[in-house]
Amino acid sequence: MEPDAMTETPTELGTADIMRVMELLPHRYPFLLVDRITAINGDDSCIGIKNVTINEPQFTGHFPAMPVFPGVLLVEGMAQTAGAICCAHKLQNNTKPSRVYLMTIDKVKFRKPVVPGDTVEYHMKKVSNRRFMWWFRGEAKVNGVLVAEAEIGAMLVTE
Repeated sequence: MEPDAMTETPTELGTADIMRVMELLPHRYPFLLVDRITAINGDDSCIGIKNVTINEPQFTGHFPAMPVFPGVLLVEGMAQTAGAICCAHKLQNNTKPSRVYLMTIDKVKFRKPVVPGDTVEYHMKKVSNRRFMWWFRGEAKVNGVLVAEAEIGAMLVTE
């Protein structure tokens, strides 16, 4: 039986470069949407970083004359950032999840467009967790300006 959240050891990573992110997440190009993670505060919060570049495949069709980073990919980037700290926390406690499934997306709002050249910061804060379910509140920001927000629920699966 898994210990409850009050007795689990905090995950102390500080930062995760792209190599560490790839150890934590199964995603790969073109669907790995987090370049690094900073300000990791145990499993409570962190900031994922995504450098948006014009050579990404979504800009071929979204939109050729005026490239805009798709909002759904901002939400996916938030989910990947949250998933990475969930996985890091479980690894710290000797439980290796084989997958993280996105379960819920609520209260999504897109505030401003994100374009090539922007650096997106995914500010993720854990709302709660119970066993293998985790809930986060996320804000995507560019230069400190809110561009999107969402509440995300995920389930960690171990085999």
